[in-house]
Amino acid sequence: MSTPFPFTAVVGQDDLRLALLLNAVSPAVGGVLVRGEKGTAKSTAVRALSALLPEVPVVPGCRFSCDPARPDPGCPDGPHEPGAGAERPARMVELPVGASEDRLVGALDIERALSEGVKSFEPGLLADAHRGILYVDEVNLLHDHLVDLLLDAAAMGASYVEREGVSVRHASKFLLVGTMNPEEGELRPQLLDRFGLTVEVAASREPDQRVEVVRRRLAYDDDPAGFAARWADDEADLRQRIVAARELLPSVRLGDGALRQIAATCAAFEVDGMRADIVMARTATALAAWAGRTDVLAEDVRQAALLALPHRRRRNPFDAPGLDEDKLDETLEEFAGDENQNESESDEDPDPDGPGGGGGQPPSEPDGPDGPDGSRGGDTGAQPEAEESGRPQAPGAGEQQPVRASEPFRTKVLSVPGLGEGAAGRRSRARTEHGRTTGARRPRGALTKLHLAATVHAAAPHQRTRGRSGPGLVVRRDDLRQATREGREGNLVLFVVDASGSMAARQRMSAVKGAVLSLLLDAYQRRDKVGLVTFRGSAAEVALPPTSSVDAAAVRLESLPTGGRTPLAAGLLKAHEVLRVERLRDPARRALVVVVTDGRATDGGAARSASGRGDGRAAGGTEPVALAGRAARLFAAEGVASVVVDCESGHVRLGLAGQLAGELGATAVTLDELRADSIAGLVRDVQGGSQGGSKRRAA
Repeated sequence: MSTPFPFTAVVGQDDLRLALLLNAVSPAVGGVLVRGEKGTAKSTAVRALSALLPEVPVVPGCRFSCDPARPDPGCPDGPHEPGAGAERPARMVELPVGASEDRLVGALDIERALSEGVKSFEPGLLADAHRGILYVDEVNLLHDHLVDLLLDAAAMGASYVEREGVSVRHASKFLLVGTMNPEEGELRPQLLDRFGLTVEVAASREPDQRVEVVRRRLAYDDDPAGFAARWADDEADLRQRIVAARELLPSVRLGDGALRQIAATCAAFEVDGMRADIVMARTATALAAWAGRTDVLAEDVRQAALLALPHRRRRNPFDAPGLDEDKLDETLEEFAGDENQNESESDEDPDPDGPGGGGGQPPSEPDGPDGPDGSRGGDTGAQPEAEESGRPQAPGAGEQQPVRASEPFRTKVLSVPGLGEGAAGRRSRARTEHGRTTGARRPRGALTKLHLAATVHAAAPHQRTRGRSGPGLVVRRDDLRQATREGREGNLVLFVVDASGSMAARQRMSAVKGAVLSLLLDAYQRRDKVGLVTFRGSAAEVALPPTSSVDAAAVRLESLPTGGRTPLAAGLLKAHEVLRVERLRDPARRALVVVVTDGRATDGGAARSASGRGDGRAAGGTEPVALAGRAARLFAAEGVASVVVDCESGHVRLGLAGQLAGELGATAVTLDELRADSIAGLVRDVQGGSQGGSKRRAA
């Protein structure tokens, strides 16, 4: 077994270390979500935590880690008689992003269950994590059906495996710790709320601290055991402090004054539900125990709010997590009460690094304590700033400053026709592991979803030749049938946005950005990948390569400048190239192209050069229009599902977007028609259009 990086050797990251330690003191806090950029010691700190946890008493031989003092009466390995048990180190179980359902919840031997009536069960990761840590790296990339199973187990403290009337249940209570890079996509609100605390981490910008990070990491890589030995005393002290805080925790008093502050804070920040209040109360209590106190003070409530509320304040996926600390302080001061505001007590000075001080902060070493990271968590939720405003323009491009998007709205569902086999999501029909049963087939590999009727039908003709003599059905492995199911998949939604001068009227561009933002919100909810291609001046560019982070797309869209000519053909060809590359990376994921334009084409740009034309025809003549038509027909020839959002406005309309939709084999809809409450049958139109029967909507 490899030697983990010592927890006390992690440099900086005070908020991260504190959140993990509070969960070690009180697992009821509910776990930690660690958000931050890559290379900031997220995984290193989490893996180091397990070595600090006290050993767990278990029933000898029980695969489900039952507590010998209170054994689970429904344990599949039971029943167990109360008594002495053995102790083992607390486990940290890692859930891989690509894990199967059977690996998570366990596998039931269906063949033995049908033929012998025996519940032969192989425990999964939820059983292994019972009374320990369940760690999910890149939790935002976890498949939806695994997230659902995780939510159920976290809520009920138990895992259920049911297959065709045969069920197994076992206890599964664990500390849930997840890490994620926000650039790769956000979490569903339901899963966000399941994490008790959240912290933002970022690499330090201080040269001295970065030097110390590198120094410690190199020393650890050269001699892990020797490096760990140098920190053994600090680890032992911290482990003892956790034990002391756990013992003190039941004696901590949460007064009415602190409870009023907690309730007022959650109300002031308009968090949904009551889980935030409960988590704050448990966190404030754990902070007091960690500091060696038996009373919860206002400073504990404030620190608890900073850890428990930021991820619960998001009203939509584009809101960056965070808390207005001035508003927090005002609320705490307004509802301060004498019972928890004993100034003389809080001013008495315990040693800041001792058990009674530091406002609940973890101990710090003189040099700051690492892992491949470095600093106290800062705000890393912000995506990299888009740099569109600095891009060179063609002469006379007339670039205008970016305008803000109008208020987003609920859009009608856009979907890809046919039946796909892509990643699980919520947009288009697909063959999936979950959904309604549509048929049966022989299993390829391990059986996951039994089709009982088909299995019985396959086994029935062979009962006499197999020597059946009793009431039981003689079932062989060749008889088993896998249920085929139909559900929903996520798609690649590629936005092709016209940012030329013809779209540059401020009110109009604001409406366009609002429409694209609305579609991005829809893509977030349906678990799609998104990409953004823009065109203006004389060229097109990939403003955002396909990604699971709709946040990043929203940031790029917000800073998108406008002006210049309209190289429509170049934009379409750039989108076609993006799709070609993406098919090589992920062949199963189908694409939906959303072209946002008024249909005008006033510049052939790179598309004219690529076609070999160099005759110098006028940019506003028929050449750009013809090139755009040729580029559009590439999509139609390949059967790419497309929608044209017609942004043309004014009393006199040319209907060019409708013509473009005809070339694409797509549907044309106006900005107003895109709203869910004002357009009917859009899904039917998209499906028909992508198959060549375009329904044009020229004004």
